[in-house]
Amino acid sequence: MASTDTATGTPGTPDTAPAETDGDRTVCELDDLSRVYFGKSGQPVVAIGGMSFQIKEGEVLSVIGPSGCGKSSLLRILAGLDRDYEGTLRWQRQVNDSGRHRLASATVFQSDSLFPWLTVRRNVELPLKPLGCGAAERRERSQRYLELTGLRDFVDAYPHELSGGMRQRAALARALAAEPLLLLLDEPFAALDAQTRLIMQQELLNVFAKSPTTVLYVTHDIEEAVTLGDRVMVMTARPGRIRHLQEIDVPRHDEVMSTRSTEEFRTVTEQLWTILAEEVGDTLTTQRR
Repeated sequence: MASTDTATGTPGTPDTAPAETDGDRTVCELDDLSRVYFGKSGQPVVAIGGMSFQIKEGEVLSVIGPSGCGKSSLLRILAGLDRDYEGTLRWQRQVNDSGRHRLASATVFQSDSLFPWLTVRRNVELPLKPLGCGAAERRERSQRYLELTGLRDFVDAYPHELSGGMRQRAALARALAAEPLLLLLDEPFAALDAQTRLIMQQELLNVFAKSPTTVLYVTHDIEEAVTLGDRVMVMTARPGRIRHLQEIDVPRHDEVMSTRSTEEFRTVTEQLWTILAEEVGDTLTTQRR
């Protein structure tokens, strides 16, 4: 099975076994996954300390945790950018199970990572040629996902002609066009102002409703995690482990602010904040010693 490292379509060599599913289908499964770094002093730093969980097909799994808890390390491993880990990462058996050229995973980073010398359309089509997509399929996919992300009228624009929110939409369209088994979102709205961030959360929910996608969403924002997630995973302070997995049973409204105004939303957000505050407090206590 061929896997790729990022939304740009760089090929990689998988070292994983197929994920066995029981009940709900899973996209991937992590079993006792650990990641240790060695600094200049040669002392080991355990970023991730034995994580085991599954990502279910079609769900949005939000990940929160204290700074330095290993969220970025986890994302890099799932993106195929870091293979120096211990434990097992199992992917679904067939990447090309529906006859489409697709990636194992594609990533949208905090910065839009668009190539400034390419138009929006060319940026979106960029990962498709290495996947074996012909010109007609590249054009069809780029058009479909640019329309889905509200960029139909900007296909020939260059990144510098777009606002920050529009550039992130283009980056999202590029990742979606690769039709990955798993879409990785690494705080994609962190650089946006509060108003634009809410708008982008609304648009992201609309995109997911029209194009069901399996997502791992890394964020520092608890309300964002609950707004977008079907489940929220709270990681412990370093070494990163799973402190808590929360099913999000919140009434979903058409408007983000309507969802956020419900009692259920406030309750689960407060519960998650209490858990996270304990981890942050433990981190600060350790740093003072």
